[in-house]
Amino acid sequence: MKRLFLFLLFIHSTLSAQFKVDYEKFTLDNGLTVIFHVDKSDPVVAVNLTAHVGSAREKAGRTGFAHLFEHLLFLESENLGKGGLDKLSAKIGGSGANGSTSRDRTNYLQTVPADALEKMLWAEADKLGWFINTVTEPVLAKEKQVVKNEKRQGVDNAPYGHTNYVIDKALYPEDHPYNWQVIGSLEDLDNATLEDVKEFFRRWYVPNNVTLVVAGDFDPSQAKQWVHKYFDEIKRGEEIPKLPKRPGVVKEIKKLYHEDNFARVPALTYVWPTVEQYHPDSYALRVLASYLSNGKNAPFYKVLVEQHQLTSSVYADLYASEVAGQFSLSTRAFGGKDLDDVASAFQEAFEKFEKEGISEKDLNRIKAGQERSFYSSLSSVLGKSSSLAQYSIFAGDPGFATEDIKRLLAVSTADVKRVYEKYIKGKNYIATSFVPKGQVELTLKGSVKADVVEEKIVTGAEANFDASQSAEYVKTPSKIDRSVEPPYGKALNVPVPQVWQKGLSKGAQAYGIVSTEVPLVQMNIVLKGGQLLEDKQGAAQLTAGMLMTGTAKRTAAELEEAIQQLGSQIGVSADKEEIRVSVVSLKRNFNATLDLVKEILLSPRWDEKEYQLLKSATLAQLKQMTGNPNFLATSEFDKLIYGKDHVLAKNRLGTEETIGTIELRDLKAYYSKAFVPSAVRVHAVGDLPQGDVVAAIEGILKEWKAGTIQIPNVPEAKSDAVGKIYFYDVPEAKQSVLRIGSLALKANDKEYYPAVVSNYILGGGGFASRLTQELREGKGYTYGINSGFFGSSLGGSFEIGSGVRTNVTKESLESILSILKAYPSTFSDQDLETTKGFLLKSQARAFETASAKLGFLENLSKYGWKPTYIKDREKIVQNMTIPQIQKLASQYMDPQKMVWVVVGDAKTQCPRLKELGFGEPILLK
Repeated sequence: MKRLFLFLLFIHSTLSAQFKVDYEKFTLDNGLTVIFHVDKSDPVVAVNLTAHVGSAREKAGRTGFAHLFEHLLFLESENLGKGGLDKLSAKIGGSGANGSTSRDRTNYLQTVPADALEKMLWAEADKLGWFINTVTEPVLAKEKQVVKNEKRQGVDNAPYGHTNYVIDKALYPEDHPYNWQVIGSLEDLDNATLEDVKEFFRRWYVPNNVTLVVAGDFDPSQAKQWVHKYFDEIKRGEEIPKLPKRPGVVKEIKKLYHEDNFARVPALTYVWPTVEQYHPDSYALRVLASYLSNGKNAPFYKVLVEQHQLTSSVYADLYASEVAGQFSLSTRAFGGKDLDDVASAFQEAFEKFEKEGISEKDLNRIKAGQERSFYSSLSSVLGKSSSLAQYSIFAGDPGFATEDIKRLLAVSTADVKRVYEKYIKGKNYIATSFVPKGQVELTLKGSVKADVVEEKIVTGAEANFDASQSAEYVKTPSKIDRSVEPPYGKALNVPVPQVWQKGLSKGAQAYGIVSTEVPLVQMNIVLKGGQLLEDKQGAAQLTAGMLMTGTAKRTAAELEEAIQQLGSQIGVSADKEEIRVSVVSLKRNFNATLDLVKEILLSPRWDEKEYQLLKSATLAQLKQMTGNPNFLATSEFDKLIYGKDHVLAKNRLGTEETIGTIELRDLKAYYSKAFVPSAVRVHAVGDLPQGDVVAAIEGILKEWKAGTIQIPNVPEAKSDAVGKIYFYDVPEAKQSVLRIGSLALKANDKEYYPAVVSNYILGGGGFASRLTQELREGKGYTYGINSGFFGSSLGGSFEIGSGVRTNVTKESLESILSILKAYPSTFSDQDLETTKGFLLKSQARAFETASAKLGFLENLSKYGWKPTYIKDREKIVQNMTIPQIQKLASQYMDPQKMVWVVVGDAKTQCPRLKELGFGEPILLK
């Protein structure tokens, strides 16, 4: 089914219009819409429950409810118990129960091994029909804190985080359902009562407002019986009226500004009201957005990046929802640039577009890219389940994909010009200027201060609660015994893919897996060396970037055009140990794509103008990073545990100082040293036999000058920073970002995977882990926390990472310290059973995607492992004992041997941390 489903990937327009997704749709008597899509290519099933309710259905003053419910529905239900869904997911080897909320819908989704489908249908039905009684005052109080932490993490504590809030308040009237943000406001969340919450659930979480999609490897007739068994008796709700279409209103140009505590460069955004999703004009507007800003020939790139050098990139997009849409144009200018100059350049770029228009060649190129993105979103069973639900709810037809792609391919150059003149040219818009604090002079002339609510940091301001209390209620009756978990289905067989391996000429090596599911080939060409071969920090990544800026035969724009005309993707990047060339190609265009790869690898253009543009973009990126608390925490942590001069502590982009000293001749020198065929490992997954792949690679190697590289010895990292707290001050930070950990194991150490296993219950198991259960589920201190072992051939670390509410920084660290101290002695038989259950059952998902297969091949080539290492790891898990896990935890998770890094508001939080027993915190700034 999957092969047929994606057979037309990237085909010519006349055939693409015939694209069809096979599905079966039926409706239960209570109104529940059910959609099945069978895909036998992997032993997995996606289960997706989507409610047609988002922030647009909320009341003013009670915003954020739809998103709050996304959280609440994972916590407990009558028959699964507290945390039951997460425990079930861990036991069956699922991808982890997840969800998302938009303006218009909330979905709950997971991919599970095929033998667990009945269990998931039982659990999803319990969520819909046997849930609301379990929501108590303490549960609500705790989850309010979790949601507020999510808002702080993604909005209040992030550079430019308030941009959408400012835009939507200006674009939509106060009574418009898009006037507020999906996540809501902190004040509204505080004011939400238990009765408010229950009323919201009873109104919107009813079968006649919900769609259930099952996609993957299952028997439809059996699944239909299970759906009836578990969902039939859930009562139908009131009829749900449709929301009328209602575009935003901008009666005059509005210019607003905000001084951003985390921004390091000024940002300008323009927004125009447009049309809702699936409106006939939305397709041409998407093409317009792509043409204006994407690629070397885009008008805005030409004017703002190349001509005036005001920025390194410009981004245009259509954000179309159920009720309305908006077209946005935005850029983050270089530091110190006046946004009035940027606005003038915006106008100049529009005039360039008006004069030149869009050519048929450019139109076809953009259509090919959008078509590729369209199909890529459908390349997994989870992606297909989401698309089927989306089309069913908002287009009224699960099979709307056929019409959707048809409309995209029907867009003409005249359509693009027409929608530009109808919605953009000469029309009123919202303009927002977000500038670093103290740089108001950079804002657009005539801008007024935006009304942004900034949370004050007050220690002890949050109410206490006990979320561990059990709810008392009369259980909702049922015709069947729902307290009994359904059994597993037929046992699964998960074979390891057949791998081919071939030694190539000049010392190169190739590894591959033939996969005929889709007519695509994905390939990574990896050259060992990376940052290890640098004389100046940042040279490896700059060299990688320069390879995509033209060849001896083609300019940067011509190279980009050639790649896109083939429907291919080619990218080059650098990391600590390697340079990587990533390739995605249609099967039929593989050889032509590899011809371009050969040009890129063997005949770089080394254009001085392109180098200066790349250098400016890199410096701008580095400057922006300094305003991101998460980057700062990771950077400081790495320097403390590895030492600031160790390669594992160095930013691959370099530093402002090192980039300033690198000239084009330095990159040529790096290229001559690092780009030799003996350093090459090729990994290929796709619908081509070994011989075809090998022949194409040998065509490159034939013209590649032979040579060898000398990888320098990397000293073992040593740290004398352990057992101390380090604080990096970000004044007025709304969260404290934590990075805690120590040096640990290399990836090829025999104890590395057993250590990974030992961490599952501590912090590697998502909601099954103690860190999450304590700090998120128990106390509401954080939106998320995790721990893990991170290893390479150069070294490794054990790390705990989280962002916590500022005013519980000390309390969060105390909890982490307590959990770490107790972990070895309290690891139980149940913990071991949960760990083994997840790690063994989750193997069903190990090879579903091409990316997973490529990762598998890279492990073989880099570490010299055999394909059976997956089965060897299964044996390790099966044979793990509690004493073994206790020994590993004591050795690698000892809090006294760790570095404790906090990035946050030093004025209010730093003085309290000396109570933790690690001495006076050491200020890093």
